[in-house]
Amino acid sequence: MTTRRDQDQRGQSVSLFVLVITAALILTAGLVIDGGQKVSAAGRAEAAAAGAARAAGNAAAAQTLARRDPVGPAVMAGKAYLAGEPGIAGSVSVSAGVVTVHTHASQGTIFLSVIGIARVSADGTAQANIVPTGRTR
Repeated sequence: MTTRRDQDQRGQSVSLFVLVITAALILTAGLVIDGGQKVSAAGRAEAAAAGAARAAGNAAAAQTLARRDPVGPAVMAGKAYLAGEPGIAGSVSVSAGVVTVHTHASQGTIFLSVIGIARVSADGTAQANIVPTGRTR
């Protein structure tokens, strides 16, 4: 025979079970959705690095054709490209005929902020060889 007290305890254990399962589902959804945020940040960082390296390489190639030092204009072109990319920070360097761009992007989380993870971040890197084409006069 079931007493009133047994029924109350069973209801409490079911409520606790539902609470634990709900918390686990929210955490799992957070990992999936906010993991997608991290993948998105990585894609943005890589794309920005590639674009900046391309811009810097083009500027350096033009300077090389004109028989001028390519480093300054290449770095300026790469930084100008990065300045046009919101939420992306980065650096541009030129060494031995190769432009290297390192970028960093971060994105806010949706679910994981509940457990104290407010942002996810990712880095990107790209290189471009300085190859002047065409004829010099």
